[in-house]
Amino acid sequence: MKIGIGNDHAAVEMKMQIKEYMEGLGHEVVNYGVDTTASCNYPEIGERVGIAVASDEVEAAVLICGTGVGISMAANKVHGVRAAVCSEPTTARLVKEHNNANIIAFGARIVGIETAKDIVKAYLEAKFQGGRHETRVKMFEEIEKRNK
Repeated sequence: MKIGIGNDHAAVEMKMQIKEYMEGLGHEVVNYGVDTTASCNYPEIGERVGIAVASDEVEAAVLICGTGVGISMAANKVHGVRAAVCSEPTTARLVKEHNNANIIAFGARIVGIETAKDIVKAYLEAKFQGGRHETRVKMFEEIEKRNK
């Protein structure tokens, strides 16, 4: 799978480790984040990754900032993005199975590297279940259409 990864200055080291981890799982990883701890604006990175996902440049993405919240909020402003903050693996699995999330996010200041790897693994192994969940995902799309 081709997966985007984006991060801000608070998550450089974690991004590098997660990128290497996903590559070790056999995925192609495209880096949209920063590689320096110099202060940057995470909304720009969230938008860049959101556009990459929405345009099918990548199939899914992982975003990392201090908490995962700000960068995911920016990504969610892009039409077609369903980004979810996950602090543990069960949520990561369920956001894919039930909400067909196309981006997950977490915080480098919130979770340790092993938990981050478990979150990524759970998300990447999960499959969208469709069925009644498909109806709800379509409802998300209708909300987007009504609120352009």
